[in-house]
Amino acid sequence: MEYLLYLVLGACAGVLAGLFGVGGGIIIVPVLVYSFTLQGFDTSVLTHLAVGTSLATIVFTSVNAIREHHRRGAVQWPIFGWMTVGILLGAGLGATTATYIQGPHLQKIIGVFALLVSLQMVLNLTPRHPKAVPGPVGLGLAGSIIGWASAIFGIGGGSLTVPFLTWRSLTMQQAVATSSACGLPIAIFSAISFMILGWHDPLLPAHSFGFVYLPALLGIALTSMLFARFGAKLAHRLSPRLLKRLFAALLFCVGLSFLL
Repeated sequence: MEYLLYLVLGACAGVLAGLFGVGGGIIIVPVLVYSFTLQGFDTSVLTHLAVGTSLATIVFTSVNAIREHHRRGAVQWPIFGWMTVGILLGAGLGATTATYIQGPHLQKIIGVFALLVSLQMVLNLTPRHPKAVPGPVGLGLAGSIIGWASAIFGIGGGSLTVPFLTWRSLTMQQAVATSSACGLPIAIFSAISFMILGWHDPLLPAHSFGFVYLPALLGIALTSMLFARFGAKLAHRLSPRLLKRLFAALLFCVGLSFLL
């Protein structure tokens, strides 16, 4: 039954990755926390295991979404390149930070984070006048902060990257596409960090590579890659305003689920 759940979760994550540029982690983490709890995993490691596994799945989810967005010419590769420099620095630091936070506290932090981002998007709490895209230093700094936070929350960074890029005058479709591309280096380096940091933890269940649970990774990856292109195609058919509202509603529901 748990493997069927992972397959369904992967399909949902794939659609979300292409549609919102979030990598699907914002949904994968709470569902994995719930699943791991039912399976009786130790409470001191299950949240970190969910975060690490989520990041590993995003590696697979991102690939097809990026290909579809690139085919439509929406990925801003120069922005991606400079942000990735900062992402590489921030991702490892974020994974290390997460290991020092107790599991239940980490869940609450993720919930508050999701609610704040959703409110920011619904209320449009951004400067009145969008600013131009910053230079290499500014993009690198933004990437390091996004990489750090994404590793803690187990996400591909879309819930931070998309608002940042829309504030910096990119269209919603361009922001989603570029966010999808940025999610790949975030996921790779964060997942590797979680594997290393949890490698010798005696409380981990069987079939774990550090804080990555292989059965969940394989099940989610299998279907997420198939559905990511569908989500990317859908993103280019919806209006930017509707896309933004759907994204905010998704984050609000996830935040409440973690806090309640």
